[in-house]
Amino acid sequence: MSLPSILQVGMSRSGVVSRRGLLRSVAAGAAGVAGLSWLDSMSLQADEIRKKGRSCILLWMNGGPSQFETFDPKPGTSSGGETKAIASAVSGIQVAEHWPETAKAMNDIALVRSLTNKEGNHQRAVYQLHTGYAPSGSVKHPSIGSLVASELGEVGFDLPHFVSIAGFTQGATFLGVEYEPFAVQDPNRPPQNATLPTAVTAKRYTRRLGLLKKIEQDFAESGGKVVVEDHQSLYQKASNMVLSPRIKAFDLNEEPAKLRDKYGRTAFGQGCLLARRLVEAGVTFVEVQLNGWDTHQDNFSRVADLAGQADPGFATLVADLKERGLLDSTLVVWMGEFGRTPRVNANSGRDHWPRSFNAAMAGGGVRGGQVIGSTNADGTDVKDQPVTVPDLLCSFCNSLKIDPRKENTSPLGRPLKIVDGGETVKKLFS
Repeated sequence: MSLPSILQVGMSRSGVVSRRGLLRSVAAGAAGVAGLSWLDSMSLQADEIRKKGRSCILLWMNGGPSQFETFDPKPGTSSGGETKAIASAVSGIQVAEHWPETAKAMNDIALVRSLTNKEGNHQRAVYQLHTGYAPSGSVKHPSIGSLVASELGEVGFDLPHFVSIAGFTQGATFLGVEYEPFAVQDPNRPPQNATLPTAVTAKRYTRRLGLLKKIEQDFAESGGKVVVEDHQSLYQKASNMVLSPRIKAFDLNEEPAKLRDKYGRTAFGQGCLLARRLVEAGVTFVEVQLNGWDTHQDNFSRVADLAGQADPGFATLVADLKERGLLDSTLVVWMGEFGRTPRVNANSGRDHWPRSFNAAMAGGGVRGGQVIGSTNADGTDVKDQPVTVPDLLCSFCNSLKIDPRKENTSPLGRPLKIVDGGETVKKLFS
């Protein structure tokens, strides 16, 4: 494809060449424009995101992190146990001792210490925190990641709208395969089979896809239309990735070793760095998981180890996004499915406690350097400004400029709001 042809394809309706249109045309042209490097395209993409789009990175602490050992410490009390508190960059805000880097970044982070819920079962609580709904036998609700992707993802974008790193997450259900999460188990390794074989050109690859469609046509006409459409949609998504120059967003070897060290050379730390690269490339929603927070035994030593992985990843992600001008348009959320009991059990552990727990948020219009709500002296109950799960998800929607009352229709014809009930926590944004 010649440069004039590329420019013509990249034209907007107004006749102006858009940078996003140009980049997509370059990808479609196989040979591309030789002078457009990976760094150039990323710079253009970041500028386009700042101008038009919003995105979200969810740091999911799977298992239920203890509020006492994270962002609501109670030193000197029986509930607080042996955990000490440290000062943060914001006067009057303390966090648990194992979060020194996050403490330094507190000017950009808001803590919610008054989350409250009733679900104390892992499976049910994980489902609810990801969808806004309690599990139901009649319908499988789409995850917040898929909902955000369906609302904000650009049609025809050549990377997945929703990427899940280092763990299983809730899917798109009736929203369709277009918004299912693309799973990356190891952030240190680019997706397998994502490059063309040496002898196969982009043109030859496209011909093979066309042949596949012809082969499946008879089955589609014989009653398998829906199955064929889903199958071809998956193949098209994979093909778009293979042919896209943005596939390099998955390659962390593009990053300086010093920055990779700062994030932490753990799966979670490198997952946070990958999340930043994906958002920079235009991906709408990224979830990075850190497992192991179900600390019924040895709570204090296990949380110290987990925080050692989460703390540098979280803090560096916020600082890196800010430095690149992406924090205002990217909501970063740190949370798990519930908290842990104020009482330390006989195994030096803490059990499930949904009555009062915490979360942290940064970017996306969230005003950092503040605390929303509080718990009483021993942490057994929310003292003021309770925040429910629907309140929290409404706040996510507010940050991302999504209408939480918008309805999607389930396969049974039932209208389902993105968030049923709740209100935005306005103080987060003021």
